[in-house]
Amino acid sequence: MSLQSAVVLVNSAVEPDTLTRVSDLDEFFASYEYSGRHERTRAELDEVRALRPVLRELMLAERDTAVEMVNAMLAEAQAVPRLVRHEPYDWHIHACDPDADLVTRLRVETAMAMIDVIRTDEMSRLGVCADDDCDGLVLDLSRNRSRRFCSTTCGNRNAVAAYRARQSDTA
Repeated sequence: MSLQSAVVLVNSAVEPDTLTRVSDLDEFFASYEYSGRHERTRAELDEVRALRPVLRELMLAERDTAVEMVNAMLAEAQAVPRLVRHEPYDWHIHACDPDADLVTRLRVETAMAMIDVIRTDEMSRLGVCADDDCDGLVLDLSRNRSRRFCSTTCGNRNAVAAYRARQSDTA
């Protein structure tokens, strides 16, 4: 879930930007069931917006570079993994204090999620949308590794374009 929320956060920067108001951040916070401190201020929103390119760089990095980035993120936050339980989840891992600022928690949770991606050599599960006009991230969790587009919108746009190209070829 942390990895999926990080991809959504990064993709919120792809035009049109969908993280421009504090209420947008509130919705993101609630939809991914984050716990802990949330200031609901413009300053917090600006910090989260500034985190997006850092997370994008991490998720598209080569494996060794991603390792260095994850280790630096966790060290900077003085992350100490611990088991916690809160609604609606049973025991799971948090690596920073719930009173830490939202940006720190987002950075650490993404780094923790990337540990498993790196450890299992699954960096190929992360990529850029196959739509020529889109820079969105794709998290491919499909069994057959077939996901190519960041959203249904991009997938549909390309399916329609391919259909029209086939129709014009037969005409």
